[in-house]
Amino acid sequence: QVQLVESGGGLVQPGGSLRLSCEASGFTFSTYAMSWYRQAPGKERELVAVITKVGGSTNYADSVKGRFTISRDNAKNTVYLQMNSLKPEDTAVYYCNAHKLLLLKSVDYWGQGTQVTVSS
Repeated sequence: QVQLVESGGGLVQPGGSLRLSCEASGFTFSTYAMSWYRQAPGKERELVAVITKVGGSTNYADSVKGRFTISRDNAKNTVYLQMNSLKPEDTAVYYCNAHKLLLLKSVDYWGQGTQVTVSS
């Protein structure tokens, strides 16, 4: 059974930090690119950060560059999102995603999401 379980969300003041974790099970974690998405109320889900299978390459949305860092530990089947200098506009539900192309077909797994609220 495939599972992606996010943790680490919560309420934080502007300028603060949070570290999100996403633990995977039920599939070969090291063969999937991993991403974090977020969805704010009334908005579409957006890509925040992505990391390749072995962590050799990362990419970020312009809105989080220089503040967020994505990383992964394939030995622990876990991907992380370190979020620093948080702003109220970072408030959203954050989702973990696993993605790969299998025989030209896209395979995607999603977590249930974790709420991040940035407010004073």
